[in-house]
This record gives sequence, structure tokens and C-alpha cells, in this order.
Amino acid sequence: MLSRQPSNHRRSAAVPRLAAVVGVCAVVGLSGCAGVLDPKGDAASQTAGLAWFMFAVAAVMFILVVVLLAGGVLRRRDRSDARPDSTDRPGGRIVAFAVALPVVVITTVLLVSFGPLADQAKTADAALTVRITGHRWWWEVSYPDGGAVTANEIHIPAGVKVRLELTSADVIHSFWVPQLAGKRDLIPGQVNEMWIRADEPGRYAGSCGEYCGVGHSRMFITVVADAPDDFQTWLDTQLRPAANPATEELLAGQQVFLGSSCSYCHRVDGTNADSSFGPDLTHVGSRQTLAAGAFDNTPDQLSKWILDPQSLKPGTLMPGVDLSDRELQQMVAYLESLR
Repeated sequence: MLSRQPSNHRRSAAVPRLAAVVGVCAVVGLSGCAGVLDPKGDAASQTAGLAWFMFAVAAVMFILVVVLLAGGVLRRRDRSDARPDSTDRPGGRIVAFAVALPVVVITTVLLVSFGPLADQAKTADAALTVRITGHRWWWEVSYPDGGAVTANEIHIPAGVKVRLELTSADVIHSFWVPQLAGKRDLIPGQVNEMWIRADEPGRYAGSCGEYCGVGHSRMFITVVADAPDDFQTWLDTQLRPAANPATEELLAGQQVFLGSSCSYCHRVDGTNADSSFGPDLTHVGSRQTLAAGAFDNTPDQLSKWILDPQSLKPGTLMPGVDLSDRELQQMVAYLESLR
């Protein structure tokens, strides 16, 4: 009897430790539920359904492992008995179970995922095509059917299936707007396709989902779902060249812009600035954010961005521009007028 007391003591001490481990694991696992998608479109609903299914499978597996672990810890062993014969050991059954269960689970998850993945690859029936090109660290957005080009904001008509053609100009990026669809990579020299559809008008936030360098954490994108009539109005506006300066102040700002290094990297349709190295600025004043969503498009923020972009978005490839206070004021007024 005395020889069994230490063993019983160890078992009783192991129970609280096991409970603590299980509790910590449960808290960590449940904390992930806070990031579950709130789908606002068909593709995102499919992704969310698949995610919930995989979460349920993982939860069952977790509970099963905990039960087996608890059984192993709490199992009584009579140390006074002779060592059991090898033919009586349950090791073979355990190994077989450990091999068969993952095979069954992984095969089931694979089969269930085939449907949503196959459906999300069907883009032939899309009513609109938008091409997205990833850059370090911003998004070029073009509409091949009409020729409109913008940056960092994708306008689409609500309730309409939209094909996205995705590619990259430099390194691998990943397009991810969780409420509308799952992630899809943008790879240099390759065009990947996916589709999105927003159930209702609204703004849907996204970001680059693949680490792409120092500016990755501030490479945001926004999908703006407009009512169909509002989308057509927006698209017609984007197809127009930049408005001519209406005042002497704006004309002076245009001259400052065209005479600075800005005109060597950006395009403003209707002027001599015709570079595609940086975002198209033809209608920059109508965008709600700048620098791929890094900050709001306000005169104060735009002034800081022009003078010292590194302070707002470290690692950006845009250099600062040396301007006097008066020149800066004129350029900002001109850029804000481009709507």
C-alpha cells in the first residue's frame, strides 16, 4: 500500500495541471472566433460556410484529443502486476486509429471544399471586368471595357457579379476583402481570376494578404459598391480628362505640379503628365484616402504626404518634393480640385 501512495499523489496533482492546460487551449481557440467573417456577398458566404465547417471539425478533433489525453493521464496502472505480454498491448490499435482518423478528416474536408472552390473559379458569366495590378505598395485599378484607370478604390455596381483579373508589377501580393471573397494571389507575369458580388451598396475594407515588403502593413484597398445608376455615373466621370483649372490659383497649382518631379511618376489625363509609375491622379480629389488607404484624403494630410511621405508611410517609393509654402498650397488646391 505504501508503494502506491506516490503514484496516487502524482495523479491527483496532474488533474489540476491538465485542467489548466485545457482551459488555456479553450480560451485561445475561442478567441479566434472574434475574426469570423461577416459575409456581404455570395463568394464570401461560401468561404465563411467552409470556415465554419472546418472550425467544427477542428473543435471535434480538439475535444477528442483532450478526452484521450485525459484518459491517458488518469488511467490507473497497477505497478504491482507483471508487464503485460506484447500481444496484449493496445499500441497497434492506437497507431491504426491515429493514422485512419486524419485520413478520414482530411479527405472529408477536401471533398466539402471542392464545391465552393469550383464555383468561385467560374467567372465567365460576370457582367463587368476589373483588372487589379499590385504595386509596392498600392493598387492600380483599371476597367478594360471603358478604359478608366484609378487607384486603391474599386467601384462596382451592387448586386452584379464582377470578374477580377489579378496580376502584379513587382512581387507577389494578395487581394483580400473578407466581406466579399477569400484571398487570391497577384503574381508577376501571371493573371489570376476571381469574382465578387456585393449584396448591397456600401464600402468594404480589404488589404494585401501576402507579405510584400516594408510597406505591406499599410497596403489597404477599398471596394465601393454603388447602386447601379450611381456606378455608371462614377464610371462616366472617370472616363473624362481632368478638368481645366477654373481659377488663377488652380492654374498656378497645375504649373507647380507639372514643373515638379511629380509629373515624372504620375498621370493626369489632359496634361503633359503621362507616367504610370505611380497612381493615376486624374481624379485624385474624389478619393477618400491616399497612399493605399494609409490616411484620409484631406488638404493637411496631402500636404504632409507631398513634403515627407516617409513620415506617413515608411518604405514608400515616393520621394518628398521640395516646395515653398505657397507652392505647396497651390499644388494641394489643384490636386483637390481633380474630381
